[in-house]
Amino acid sequence: MPNRNRSTLWLLVPFFSLFALFWVAPLIGGINMSLHSNAIFGEPDFVGAENYQMLLDDPRFKTAIDNTFNYTLATMFVIVPLAVLLSSLLHSAWPRLKPVLSFILLLPGLTPPAVLALLFLLVFHGRAGLLNQWFVIPLGFAPINWLKDPSWIMPALVIQATWRWVGFITFFILAGRESLPKVYYEVATLETGRRWPIFSRVTFPLLQHVIVFVCIYLIVDAFAMFSGAYVLLGGSGGTADAGLLLINYSYQAFSFAQFGTAAAVSLFVAPALLGLLALFFFRSRRPSF
Repeated sequence: MPNRNRSTLWLLVPFFSLFALFWVAPLIGGINMSLHSNAIFGEPDFVGAENYQMLLDDPRFKTAIDNTFNYTLATMFVIVPLAVLLSSLLHSAWPRLKPVLSFILLLPGLTPPAVLALLFLLVFHGRAGLLNQWFVIPLGFAPINWLKDPSWIMPALVIQATWRWVGFITFFILAGRESLPKVYYEVATLETGRRWPIFSRVTFPLLQHVIVFVCIYLIVDAFAMFSGAYVLLGGSGGTADAGLLLINYSYQAFSFAQFGTAAAVSLFVAPALLGLLALFFFRSRRPSF
């Protein structure tokens, strides 16, 4: 028995070695960097919690926090219901069409950032953008300056995230839905033949664990989303910082060689994200029935 335990520990050595090399070591280095000044030349001075205090006193940092939480909630409330609806349509679609439709939905999430840049430049760029030409102006509304008007920068980010991730989320929910036991639907069909009671009493409760997973996926993506905001706003926060997210704020500090500040932002975000995820887990651990 001791030999077996020793063999198990040796099998875990590669994992913990890589974990220490690529996670623990950078974390320790980031903590050390956040406690030193932003000196470009020479040896940085130890400043303690000064970088963190500077963040708390910076109104742009507070704006980035508000924008990030608003962006996170908006993407969840838009993408998840839409993905549930699309998964229902795919579930009842002709079986031979399912692979084709699923592949089409997954394509946006597989699109490289360089292609995203060109695509969304065509979609959101001023009056000549496809969104204005195909939807806004034909409906009788004035064209929207998506990337300059502070009132529409955040909706543009949410639209981009919806286009990119709704297919992936639909795929996850569809996979969970098709794995549900059919006996529950047979009993529910005998009690009521209506679709909404079956969905609200059977499908949705049984899919709660999948919905929790996709919500956590979207939360992590919202805090770590760089390519989407960079494609639309070029690393800035847009007009009046209406699209300034925490990841953009950290990038700006890093681009100006303020490494201590950038490390402090990253280390500030990690506990906030963990706390949000813990709260989400706690709220979702209620009985389904």
